[in-house]
Amino acid sequence: MGLSIEVPWMFLLIACFAGYFQTVTGFGLGMVVMGLAGAVGVLPLTSVVAVVSLMTLVNCAVALPGRWHHVDWPSLRATVLGLVPTIIVGVLLLNYLSDSASAMVQLLLGVVILLGGVGLLLKPSHNKSLARPASFTLFGGLSGFLGGLFEIAGPPLIYHYYRQPLDPHRIRNTLIVLFAVSSGVRTTFMIGQRQMTLEILALTAWALPAVVLGTWLGRHWPPALSVAMMRRVVFSILILMGGSLIVAGVTS
Repeated sequence: MGLSIEVPWMFLLIACFAGYFQTVTGFGLGMVVMGLAGAVGVLPLTSVVAVVSLMTLVNCAVALPGRWHHVDWPSLRATVLGLVPTIIVGVLLLNYLSDSASAMVQLLLGVVILLGGVGLLLKPSHNKSLARPASFTLFGGLSGFLGGLFEIAGPPLIYHYYRQPLDPHRIRNTLIVLFAVSSGVRTTFMIGQRQMTLEILALTAWALPAVVLGTWLGRHWPPALSVAMMRRVVFSILILMGGSLIVAGVTS
């Protein structure tokens, strides 16, 4: 993959906006980077996913120190059982579709982002008791597949965990570890397949300061919106991104 000077700057703008978006909403860095990069066509999606994996690993490495005792280890172990093998399946499927059916990749990414936006409007009911380990394995498998395919492992895990009678602080830290596992497995598999190129490492080096800048801007200048209005704005952005990718996939 050859990089012109225009490509990194466009990707930097996307990364900066994604950092801002995640800071003011609490989620969505990978979804925004994938959605905007896919819609604009600034880079091959296989490269963008690899960069997002590395960015997520760095984010988790910064967030986790001192919080290990707030992780729910029993549910995490059950989730990882489903998460790890399906990550490999997702990576292999993305590699196959990228070579033979790029329009299908755009279509699938659009559907995933669209469902992520719709998920914002759902208010999952809370369980009175902790779900069975098999259910964590099942949702881990679904998240692993989406993480391997597009590095968007969050929606199924977030939905399932926030239904559980667990302390929100424990849920957040458990999810951070799971996202780190997902990104780490994906990155390790790519290295083993010799797909982690110097261009991907260079793009990550460019993107990380942009994400930090976006995060700083989000902390100091968040939009003056209510929580309800913010949810509507986020929903609208995700629907627009997902819809444009679906249209592009269908018409190309």
